[in-house]
Parts: sequence; C-alpha cells; structure tokens
Amino acid sequence: MTPSEEPEFIHRFVPAAQSDLGITLLLLHGTGGNENDLLPLGRELLPGAALLSPRGRVSENGMPRFFRRFAEGVFDVDDLKFQTHELNGFIKAATERYGVAKNKLVAVGYSNGANIAASLLLLHPHALSGAALFRPMVPFTPDFEPDLERISVLLSGGMHDAVVSPDITEALAQMLASFGADVELHWHQGGHELGQDDLSAAKRWLSRKITSWQSLKRAAPEVG
Repeated sequence: MTPSEEPEFIHRFVPAAQSDLGITLLLLHGTGGNENDLLPLGRELLPGAALLSPRGRVSENGMPRFFRRFAEGVFDVDDLKFQTHELNGFIKAATERYGVAKNKLVAVGYSNGANIAASLLLLHPHALSGAALFRPMVPFTPDFEPDLERISVLLSGGMHDAVVSPDITEALAQMLASFGADVELHWHQGGHELGQDDLSAAKRWLSRKITSWQSLKRAAPEVG
C-alpha cells in the first residue's frame, strides 16, 4: 500500500491555553480507546499545552487500534509500518492546519499507542522532539539506523506486566539509546495499568525537558 498524501484520522485538537509553552502533546491511545481517552492525561501532564489526539484507524473486534496484530504481542509489521507512515502524514497536515508546525511535538502513548509512537521514532525520527511511552514494546528492528541524537524518551514499564515483560522494555531502551536517544526508564511496581507514579514520573520528565529546550532556545544565536 502507498501512504496517502494527507491521511484522514478522526481526531481532537485542543489549542494551547498557555502559548509560551510552545509544546504540543500527541496523544496516542491504547487498544479500544479513542480520540477522547487521553485528553485528561494530557491536561494533567502539561496544563495549558496544545493537545492533538487521533483515533486509530484499525478495528479489532470493534476496538480501535493504530495497527493490526496477529495475536497479543505479535504485530503485523507491514501494517504497522504502513500505519506509521500514515500517522506521520497526518501529523504534518494537522500541525500545518492548526498552526503548531513550529512547536515542539511530544508523543504520549499508552500500550498500542506507545508502540506506534516507538515505530514513529524509528521510521520518522524528526517527527517528534520527545516521547513518553507507557508500557511499550519493541515494534521491529529497523532496516536503517535512525538518528535519534536530539530525541528524549521516557519509557515507563510495569515490573509485573503480564502483557509487556520488563526485559522487552529494557530491550527497547537499549535500542533507542544505541541510536542516540536520551532514554530514561521508570518502573511501575504493578502491571499493565497506569499508576499515579507513572504520571508523576512523566510530569517530572516533561518539566526537565521543557527547561532544557527553553535553555537551548535562549542560547541559540539569532539569524539575520
């Protein structure tokens, strides 16, 4: 399949209430979620930020997903890659449409959404400035090494997750770090569910990264 020029996703966009943040959170739901599911999470993680929240276009027994799978933990990699290209096209069109193209775009993904965000990092490394991924898996081994030198990633795994074992989270961390990403790991002392500690870790990570990005912006020489 050939990626669409401007793919359509059912989505929600919430404009920034605090314009000086310069951050847009790309919210990517888990299996069975929709474009509304992670809006409260986005508001809690970074109050005042713009929120862009698409709905996955694949249906699994009536449940929205971002890509097909053959079984739990067994991805249809061809479809994953196709849907990742489609998501990248949507991001480009949406940021232009809503006037946030120059803002920092940070993915916040849970489970299925975290997996397509990880795929986005591998296939379109310049689409994101960072990513907070809750319960992610290794989507695939890329054919070419992406340049993730300027990308910050938080991976949040569950120590007793029956869906994503800790060694899988560790493997993704090692893979992204090997491509140059600044990777931080957080361990939830439970399973696949999100805990308050996950949110606290993500809020601290975002706060540090925003401070770092703002410092870099102030230090950048003016052109002209």
